[in-house]
Amino acid sequence: MSAGGNLKGVVLIASGDSGNNVVGGSLNFFEDQSTGFTHVSGKITGLSPGLHGLHIHSFGDTTNGCNSTGPHFNPFKKLHGAPNDVERHAGDLGNVSADEHGVANVSLKDLQIPLSGPNSILGRALVVHADPDDLGRGGHELSKSTGNAGARIGCGIIGLQSAV
Repeated sequence: MSAGGNLKGVVLIASGDSGNNVVGGSLNFFEDQSTGFTHVSGKITGLSPGLHGLHIHSFGDTTNGCNSTGPHFNPFKKLHGAPNDVERHAGDLGNVSADEHGVANVSLKDLQIPLSGPNSILGRALVVHADPDDLGRGGHELSKSTGNAGARIGCGIIGLQSAV
């Protein structure tokens, strides 16, 4: 743990098993233990322009690409939803928006993705999806479980970042 009791994490994102683009990038996680928020910031590249679902998945396992990361991180056994919904998976981070160059600049904060404690996201995976997350409101059979966000086109394992 770094000075002041705040933790930092990082994920390096690499392409999944589908799509023609080479998805990449990195995101930094900063847990402010005084407020409980974890701030996520960074850049994802190689995306098609538009919205892409962004989720924390249960397992930090990429032995079979992004497909072995398991379901969305859901320690409270809730249905899929938007980041500000009461009814949501802890790993539901909504959508990121890629510009015409395929770049998504990410800046968000969330109370359900701590880097410490029993529901820590360290060692889990961050997954970028091909399609927009419908936030559980799309009426599709997958809306309440995955947001119908499509293929897993990029992922990485969230690790503890050095204080150096």
